[in-house]
Amino acid sequence: MIVFVHGVPETAPMWDKVRAGISQESVALALPGFGCPRPSGFGATMDEYVTWLVEELDAIGEPVDLVGHDWGAGFTYRVATAFGDRLRSWVADIGNLAHPDYEWHDFAKLWQTPGEGEAFVASQNELPVEERATTFEAMGLTHEDALEMAAGSDETMGACILDLYRSALPNAHAKWGPWSPTNAPGLVLNPTDDFFGDEGLARQVADSLGARFEPIEGAGHFWPYQTPEKAISILESFWASLD
Repeated sequence: MIVFVHGVPETAPMWDKVRAGISQESVALALPGFGCPRPSGFGATMDEYVTWLVEELDAIGEPVDLVGHDWGAGFTYRVATAFGDRLRSWVADIGNLAHPDYEWHDFAKLWQTPGEGEAFVASQNELPVEERATTFEAMGLTHEDALEMAAGSDETMGACILDLYRSALPNAHAKWGPWSPTNAPGLVLNPTDDFFGDEGLARQVADSLGARFEPIEGAGHFWPYQTPEKAISILESFWASLD
C-alpha cells in the first residue's frame, strides 16, 4: 500500500495526478482540518499530527510505502525515525526542513507571529477563490490546479496552520532530532526549482538518515501538480528497487 501525505496549505486531492499514474494500490490521507473537519480537542501541533498519522498507518495494518510532501514530508521524517516499523519504505521532499540549521520561510514567520498570522489568514479567507488562486499560479501552478488549492482553504485550515507552525519553533530538528539512519529504506526528493528548498541542506539530511537523494529536474515546490510524470518515474523506480 502506498500512503501519500500532503502539506500546507494543501488538501489530499493534490496527489490525484500521481496516484492515477501508478499501478500500486494507494490512499491519500487528509490531514485533520485540511479539507475535512478538525476533531474536537485536536491541537494541530506537529506531535499531534504525527500521532494521528501513526494511528492511520496502524489502521492499515501492514508496513506501507509512505510518501510525504511539505509538512507531510516533515511528518514522514519523524515516522521513519521514531515509528519506522510501520514502513516498508519512505519518500519525502523539502529535506532542508529537517536540518538543524533550517530557518523558517517568510510565510511561516508570519503565521508564527500572534496577531499578524490571524490577520493574514482572515484576509485571505475574505478573498474570492479566483483571487486566492492567483498566488498559487504565481508559484507555477496551472489555473485549474491553483483553483483546486485555493478552494480547499477555509477558517479551519487557517487555524490549524497557525497552531502547527507555532508548535514548530525554532524548527523541526530541535523538536525531533538528532536524526539517525532509518531501518526502512528512504529517498529524499529535491525538486530543483523549489523556492522553499535548499539542496545542500537536503543532501546532508539524506546522508544523516542513510537515504538516497534524487533531484526532480525542472520541478517546483508543488511537484505533484506540476510534474507528476517525472515524480511517478522516480517513485516507481525506487519502489521496484526494493523488491
